[in-house]
Amino acid sequence: MKIYIPGDAAAQSVGSDLVAVAIAAEAAKRNLDITIVRNGTRGALWLEPLVEVEISGQRIGYTNVTSDDAAAVLDGSHLSIGAVDSFDWLTKQDRITYKRVGIIDPLSIADYEAHGGFVGLAKAQKLSQAEIIAEVTESGLRGRGGAGFPAGIKWKTVMEAEADQKYICCNADEGDSGTFADRILMEGDPFTLIEGMAIAALAVGATKGFIYIRSEYPAAISQMNKAIEIAAPKLGNFELKVRAGAGSYVCGEETAMLESLEGKRGVVRAKPPLPALEGLFGKPTVINNVLTLASVPEILASGSAAYKARGVGRSLGTQIFQLAGNIKQGGIVETGFGISLDELVNGYGGGTLTGKPIRAIQVGGPLGAYFDVDKLSVSADYESMVTAGGMLGHGGIVVFDDSVNLAKQARFAMEFCSIESCGKCTPCRIGSTRGVETIDLIINGKDVAKNKELLLDLCEVMTDGSLCAMGGLTPLPVKSALTNFPEDFGGAK
Repeated sequence: MKIYIPGDAAAQSVGSDLVAVAIAAEAAKRNLDITIVRNGTRGALWLEPLVEVEISGQRIGYTNVTSDDAAAVLDGSHLSIGAVDSFDWLTKQDRITYKRVGIIDPLSIADYEAHGGFVGLAKAQKLSQAEIIAEVTESGLRGRGGAGFPAGIKWKTVMEAEADQKYICCNADEGDSGTFADRILMEGDPFTLIEGMAIAALAVGATKGFIYIRSEYPAAISQMNKAIEIAAPKLGNFELKVRAGAGSYVCGEETAMLESLEGKRGVVRAKPPLPALEGLFGKPTVINNVLTLASVPEILASGSAAYKARGVGRSLGTQIFQLAGNIKQGGIVETGFGISLDELVNGYGGGTLTGKPIRAIQVGGPLGAYFDVDKLSVSADYESMVTAGGMLGHGGIVVFDDSVNLAKQARFAMEFCSIESCGKCTPCRIGSTRGVETIDLIINGKDVAKNKELLLDLCEVMTDGSLCAMGGLTPLPVKSALTNFPEDFGGAK
């Protein structure tokens, strides 16, 4: 009998390690022959630890298991969702990038290959560099880190650059509030990321790669190091290493990440030159985030046509949405672009955890816009989100019920920027500090109309004058809160 017990950080945080010990002990007491597999989470985080018992090829899921429930799990009497493959929350999704997460043993290369792993790399090894890039370009794959830049164009630029050394850098500095997709993939299916980076290396002629993982992800760092060692024979002359991040939010910006990788303070570089031409150590460098690179193996394996058949408009393929905040059913949802925010938040998410009405949702991390419920009908794709006055970003969605004060949330955005700013440019470094002070005056009812006008002027300066998206996007949540929730700033709705 095989028993799958998640070993990722999310499940560990609610006691999955203790559950594994308890089930092993109970099985030994009963003389049961079991094999415990520490898989990744299925992404239904409100059900963790979700223990799956495989019986006659079918996996039965038992929810919210504690170490006291070992006997009930082995007896089959614990609270269950039944067959996991029939669980509606999962079956409604279209899992492409995450199709193995929660299913395989993350560090078993045999399990990975049995579920379609390394098929994309094998196909790429038979193609020319230009053919690989053409496949990625044709798929419509865009950067999943938030910017949405076409991956194929970036790869083509690096391929055509002449240099004695080229690099592939994966930006896994997942610092946005309410996001955890990169971590879940690295802990639950690390070989997919490795395969994607190996394909990118073939495409552009790179021989070295780095995965820059935020230091707050020790489990992901450990898992990726183990997986790289196991997968090394598959990588040929491509040398891949993990580097722990420097603990700064701004290192999620690609040039600040490069500075950190080079052993310097994580400060944003001026562009041009672009990293594709002068990146790590001044060499041509592909920089993509985890979800972008992890999408590549399936594109090569199944073909660009199958991938781009999903999605809408210029937002093709699938996106991994992360439901967080005051939400009943938080977790990972992978589906084609074009799903509505309402279906994500109320359909998959089940509404608020408190049961109170939704008042606001923030899409795209701490620099994303605050939407009111009138925006729930908006399509979750790059272009529709911009038209609605927001951004899709990394796919994080944070939900707030009617107890939230949006003036305080706007203040949080400015304070977050002031703390996390690299300090290189004045609009971000000083503007965010003045922004906090101005919002405090508004909250305290001092010259409200005058200070609102001043705040909007400050936001304009930050947007136009900041060196990177840190200062340039901080005004987005502030202005959206002012526009959509004026009553929280002493105005009329």
